Amino acid sequence: MTSPLRIDRVLGDRPFAEVGEPALAVAEESRGLLAVAGTYEFVTAPVGVYDVGDLGCRALLRSGYPVHAMAFHPTFPLLVVGTGRYDGGYFFEGELLLMDLETSTEVSLIEHPLGRQVLALEWLTGQELRVLMAPPDDWQDKDAWAEGHVAVVRRRDWRVVPPGSSWPDRGSLRLALTAGRTPAVRSPV
Repeated sequence: MTSPLRIDRVLGDRPFAEVGEPALAVAEESRGLLAVAGTYEFVTAPVGVYDVGDLGCRALLRSGYPVHAMAFHPTFPLLVVGTGRYDGGYFFEGELLLMDLETSTEVSLIEHPLGRQVLALEWLTGQELRVLMAPPDDWQDKDAWAEGHVAVVRRRDWRVVPPGSSWPDRGSLRLALTAGRTPAVRSPV
């Protein structure tokens, strides 16, 4: 005797199935794109880029940290993603990811193994990206949970930025460490 087949649900039969539960979204109206970051689960946080017309996934990346900020480049088909978390005892670790939306390739711009927690991103021009990042750690620094460093990273062509090229020991991010801090309150994720 056979049992009739019964379908309770179809996995993935909903918008943003690739990212799970949406946690952050950023729209790019001129290109009809929507970047959606999923919640951080099982040591990964997915980010999907969708066409707003049919909500089809055009690109997907997975971060090893929770996503705090995303920004579409003003002219190039690029998405920058800021991630990070407190490690539970000392460091604010994370990544600054640059994703090419045409090739679906990604580059991690911070070469240090622990990286730096990135809290906010803003394109000032097609060559300048404003980055707000947490201090490297909270060792003897009671203000580390309420303040951060701001840097403006300049690149002539963001489509050809090499991996690890924006670590704080280099260029404008290094200058941000010696400059004053700005308020940057965050939760311990």
